[in-house]
Amino acid sequence: MKTAIKAYWKYFWNAKNEHSLHSPFVYELYTQVIKHQEFDFYAYQEIEKFRELLLDNDEIIEIQDLGAGSKAGKSQKKSIRNIVATASLPARVAQMLFRLVNFLQPQIVLDLGTSLGITTAYLAKAMPLQAKIYTFEGAENLAQLAQKHFKMLHLQNIEVIKGNIDETLPKVLSQIEKVDFAFVDANHLYEPTIRYFEEILTKCHENSVIVFDDIYWSEEMKAAWEKIYADTRVGISIDLFRVGLVFLRQKQEKQHFILRF
Repeated sequence: MKTAIKAYWKYFWNAKNEHSLHSPFVYELYTQVIKHQEFDFYAYQEIEKFRELLLDNDEIIEIQDLGAGSKAGKSQKKSIRNIVATASLPARVAQMLFRLVNFLQPQIVLDLGTSLGITTAYLAKAMPLQAKIYTFEGAENLAQLAQKHFKMLHLQNIEVIKGNIDETLPKVLSQIEKVDFAFVDANHLYEPTIRYFEEILTKCHENSVIVFDDIYWSEEMKAAWEKIYADTRVGISIDLFRVGLVFLRQKQEKQHFILRF
């Protein structure tokens, strides 16, 4: 907790806004996507109403947690209410991802860490017809519930990939042509985060984007984020504290931005 608080104050004092941006691409991205608050998009109300329904659901389910924060493979019993409250992205962050996907218009999207599907729904609603969403979930019960939720939200462009992401991600990557957009919210440890980054890069291109969640969640995630944005294959990186955005864009000068969100 102390690490996160210290990191936040460092971020707060270093974060800039649009007045310090000289890159036309980053300026447009910041004003039209990151900071955009002029009106609600069509999907916001529908998905947030669904979130409220899940927050009222006291049903207890047993899930196998394969990520950080627990012993690998350990089963836990949690309420749906608790899972939504602790594991789902806050609305303002999920809605920013919606705007980012809507702005970039990717065709192939990877979502590492489905949980109950709220963030996945935002990604899918941003591109309801054109994009194909591959969402990965290691816990069988969560994956099944997410599939049910996608049907309730009338989402037909999502394929749920069940099983340990360490095994399923390489398999899916071997079967697809490219990755336009990826959101990484899976195992919050240094080694798997870097490995996911390296694996996804094998199918990326000049305009690909990778977003990492919880980049200051722990010292390991902070170290992973620092290694990722320093990578020479990354053109532009943006630190929003909760999430980090990576744009390959090798044709542009390498730049790292810390921006208010």
